[in-house]
Amino acid sequence: MAGLPGAARARSASPGPPPALNGSFLLSPLGGLMCAQAVLGLLVWSLIAATTYHLHAAYGWVMFVSLFFWILTLLFLVTYLLQLHQKFYMVPWPLLLMICNAVATVLYLTAFVTCAAAVQPTSWRQWDYNRRAAASFFACVTMITYGVSTFFSFRAWKGLGSNAATSQVSDHA
Repeated sequence: MAGLPGAARARSASPGPPPALNGSFLLSPLGGLMCAQAVLGLLVWSLIAATTYHLHAAYGWVMFVSLFFWILTLLFLVTYLLQLHQKFYMVPWPLLLMICNAVATVLYLTAFVTCAAAVQPTSWRQWDYNRRAAASFFACVTMITYGVSTFFSFRAWKGLGSNAATSQVSDHA
């Protein structure tokens, strides 16, 4: 190992300071909305997962949308909490967050409509009906939070106003 050309360079490189936790981001509108989206998205996919969703193709779509954007929201939340967006300043974070929120709003709209249309009150399994109806409600609320988050992301991207969201999601280019 000592004879390899990059071995000396790898040993001498310091890992740098650990990422600092930015608790004030949670108090900003975007941070609060991201937390709400994570909780509501978790409710949607866990309610669908607790039913026999594999028997109905419509619920597969709802499961995909809710799980995909739940994971993506958690990644964005961790990125902003650990201030990793400042280390990767070449990425247009405000634009990326706005696009993600806009796409999530549209896809959650389709998931909400799909889930609500597929709920059948004459289901032979009453607990499936209740969970699916609750998942429809929470999908609607999640869609609204992504829509509001799109608005704040757009304002941060355009640099409109000087609120806490604008100072947290800033472009370093």
